[in-house]
Amino acid sequence: MALTAIDQMTLEEKLLAMEALWEDLCRREGRLPMPQWHKDLLDERERLVRDGKARFTDWETAKRRIAGQTS
Repeated sequence: MALTAIDQMTLEEKLLAMEALWEDLCRREGRLPMPQWHKDLLDERERLVRDGKARFTDWETAKRRIAGQTS
């Protein structure tokens, strides 16, 4: 799809296209390569949850923190 075609799409058309792409990627999840560093990070986070040592933040607090770091 050419950039000019994307520029001509309505917001609704763009959102529908994004949803279709996301659904397609989700169906292929097991075939997507994962870098070793990412697997290691996920394994570590899973271990922290399993050991009861994980810390969680509610979504509103997390959004405020992210906004503060990117502003």
